[in-house]
This record gives sequence, C-alpha cells and structure tokens, in this order.
Amino acid sequence: MSTLLNQRLALLDSDANRPLLARGLRGIERETLRVHADGKLALTPHPAALGSALTNPQITTDYSESLLEFITPAEPDIATALEELDNIHRFAYTVMGNEMLWHQSMPCSLPEEKDIPIAWYGNSHIGMIKHVYRRGLALRYGKSMQCIAGIHYNYSLSEDLWKVLQQAEHTSDSAMHVQSENYISLIRNFHRYSWLLMYLFGASPALSTPFLRGRPHQLETLSEDTLYLPYATSLRMSDLGYQNNAQSGLVPPYNTLLEYMRSLSLAVRQPYPDYEKIGTQQNGEWVQINTNVLQIENEFYATIRPKRVIKTGERPVEALCARGVQYIEVRCMDVNPFDPLGISLETSRFLDAFLLFCALEESAPTNQAEGDENAENFALTVKQGRRPGLMLSRQGQAISLQDWGKELLERIAPVAALLDTQRGDTCHAQAMQVQTEKLHHPELTPSAKVLDAIRAANNSFTQFALQQSTRLAEEFRARPPAPEQLALYTKMAEKSLAEQTEMESAQSGSFDEFIAHYGSRTSSEICCDVFASNMLKQTIAV
Repeated sequence: MSTLLNQRLALLDSDANRPLLARGLRGIERETLRVHADGKLALTPHPAALGSALTNPQITTDYSESLLEFITPAEPDIATALEELDNIHRFAYTVMGNEMLWHQSMPCSLPEEKDIPIAWYGNSHIGMIKHVYRRGLALRYGKSMQCIAGIHYNYSLSEDLWKVLQQAEHTSDSAMHVQSENYISLIRNFHRYSWLLMYLFGASPALSTPFLRGRPHQLETLSEDTLYLPYATSLRMSDLGYQNNAQSGLVPPYNTLLEYMRSLSLAVRQPYPDYEKIGTQQNGEWVQINTNVLQIENEFYATIRPKRVIKTGERPVEALCARGVQYIEVRCMDVNPFDPLGISLETSRFLDAFLLFCALEESAPTNQAEGDENAENFALTVKQGRRPGLMLSRQGQAISLQDWGKELLERIAPVAALLDTQRGDTCHAQAMQVQTEKLHHPELTPSAKVLDAIRAANNSFTQFALQQSTRLAEEFRARPPAPEQLALYTKMAEKSLAEQTEMESAQSGSFDEFIAHYGSRTSSEICCDVFASNMLKQTIAV
C-alpha cells in the first residue's frame, strides 16, 4: 500500500469523516435490445406506454429504436439503485406484450443493415439532432455495431470528502479544481488497472456469426452460427466492438481535465476526409451533424468518462468547462447473462471498492508509452484473459495476469474494509473474496460460464441467449410491479409524452439554424478560457 493511500485511508477512518463515504452517489444505465419470442430483433416503434424516449428520465433508447436504455436515479447506496432498476424491468414487461429483452451484450441475429431502425425522438430540434447524430453513426460505423449493449456504472464521491482531502493535503487550488483533477487521477489509475475488470466480469466470449457481416476476423468457429475465442473474456470490448480508425489517438493519455477537454473540443471541429465525402445532407435531409472526426463529444468511445450533468441543449464539454467533473461513468462492463439485471449487487460492491481505490491511490502522471502499455494489457485480457500463464506488462516488465491481479486485490482490500466499517457489515470483503476465487479458478469467471452454457446449448450462442432471455422474461412477468409502482411509472411515461409535445409546439426557428448554433459552441479556445476563468473565480472566492 502506498504512503498516500495509507494516509488517506487513515484520514477517512475517523468518526468525523467515515460518514462521508456513504454520501457519494451510484447509478446504472442498462442497455438491452427488444426482441420477439423467436429471438429476432423487434422492429416495432418504441412502446408508447414506456413514455417518450426523449424526455422520460428512466426509460429511453440508445442507438436503435429497438435498443432500450434503463436509467436509475443516482443513489447513495447501489443496492437502492438496483432495486429501482428491477422496478423498471418489471414495469417494462407489463407493457411490452410478447416482446422481451435480449439478455446479452452481443446482439441477437440482426436483420439487414437497412432494416435496423434508428431511434426516433420526435420533431423537436433537440429530438431531431439526436436522430441525425444516430444517422451519422450508421454511416460511420454501421448499424450492427450500434446494437451492442452494455452496463454503464456512474460513480461519485461526496464533494465534502474531496474538501477533507484538500484541507489535509494543503492544496491551494479551488474546490472545483481539486475535485476535477482528483477524478482525472482516478481515471488514470482506472486505465492502468481496468484489465482486471475485464477478466473478472467480461461476459461476451462468443457472438453470432452473422453479426460480422462477412468482415475479416481471427475468431474460431464453435458451430455454424457461433464464433468465439477459447480464452476471451469480452469480445464486446475488443477490436470487433467499438473501434474506429478515425478515433485512433484521438484523446492521448491525459493528466488534467483541461487536456481532456482540449482534445475533445478539437475532435468535434477537425474535418475528416471520409466523412467530408459523405457530406451533412443528402437529398435535402440531414445525415450527420457535421463531417468532423466526432459529431459530438459522446461519439468518443471510451471505457471511462469524466462527466457532469448537462442542462437542456448544453454540450458535455460546456458543462465540464463551466462546473468541472461531477462523477465518472464506467462504460466497459458487459451485461452478465446470469444476472437478471445484467449486473449483481456483489459486482457493484466490488466496483465501489475498486473505484475508491483508484481515487485514493497514488496516481502518477501518465504518458503515451504508458497509454500504449495500458491499451495492450486491456486488449490482451479481452481476447486471451483466461489463457493459462498470460503475461501482461507493468512499466515495461512482464508479469502474469494472475500475480498482478492478486497483488491488486490485496491493495484494494483495505479500501473494502473501510467501506465495510462505515456500513457495519462485510459485504465488500465478501465481494472481494469472490473475485479472489476467480483469479485462482478461471472457470468461475462469467466468460467461462457463458462458454460452458453455450456448449450445453448445442454450441450455439443464439440458442443459449434465447433460452436465457426467455427464462428471465418469464421470471419478470411472474413479478409484476405493485400497483403503486405501476402507477408511478405510468404517470412518468404520460408526463414525458406531454413534455415532448410541449417541446415540439413551443420551439422556434429552423432546424438548420439550430444545428448551426449547436455546432458553433465547440471552440477549444473558448472552452479553455471559460474553464480557466472559473478556476480563477473560485480560487479568489476561497
């Protein structure tokens, strides 16, 4: 354990400061395809009974009209967020008829690209820009890739906790700056160690053969309809998933929030020749927001992002510039097909310990060489993580995945113990023990269990996935929401539809003017000036 981590744990392990550990927030975003009973993609519109995909705060769509996204409120205890996620699932099953949720990260057997419906958000300018953005994604990456589903884990620590660290460590910068840069330090450590999450929780070692649409690959054939890699943990997070040459090197390893914002701000202004050939309009219709490397900041495919809740119409970078980092979003977690919600409470408890470790541990400045090493460790783990004797690289020195993993769990253990002391139980320590067993026994990992289940289902990914999705659908239908819960979500859905109607009737100006104004707010120089000004104001205020 580093000196800094030891000091911070000792500081927080006091009657005065320990309660601060319970005041951070946790939230989950769960993506899932709507499918028919035969496992084929549902091409029907987003069910009106679920409300407006534009304005419902808890039920929306991601890329496709068929790709639901369930969003929990941010809660101090992840157990509460999971209860809310369960309620959302149960409500959805009351209004989806014979459709069900595909309980995998990798998609079901998809129709032709042209037949995959892009999400529709109505005729308001905000709704249309969301739709046009997705048209651009279809042109840039293809529709199939956009049907991959995952779990996003939103995590924050109490602002007062950051202030306690700031005071103890005699940091003279503003509270906003200290909090933002500590989250960036967390992200640096996350990049160093996130390969461990892929080993422990990756759950997509196989996929449906038609998904690749004939693209070249190095996968092995398990059966006529299934491709896999024998030691893979997460093909979703491999180069078969969210990868794009235009984004290569887009955001180099960064040591400050300002560096991150500058990279993103430049990317949304930098033209890309292949996208310029397409243009922004075809036959008088918008097909992408712009022809730059990124249409908007969220197009950047990252395993973790610094975030700030945005206001209506505000760009993500604008929010970060104005108010700093509020929380981080972990985006690399697969849907676990054996967990009804795609993620368990046990997994979530471990994530809390892992992320708090990343936040409190020493986080030296990074560079391109380390960034390349981190990326290679991650890539090796998602494709070969369970290979016996797999070697990773730590500061240029070879080390086995198992040895490094055990060392990391030993370093995280005191963090888990502190969280348990605050709660008065042992749930984090228990979660840690489960992960230790996975390092000793790779057959206990979700990816190994998925492969075993696929083999038992005639070596068919589709057959296993359909069986599992059907079983879980039956379980959810057998537990309809209580009347008061049903009324709550029904009212939320009806209110969201009314809000969308109001937005569409109240707007003014043309969509062309709206999109031009939206695109004008991307200057990295303005962003940097705003951020620097805010830092100065808060420093003076302090």
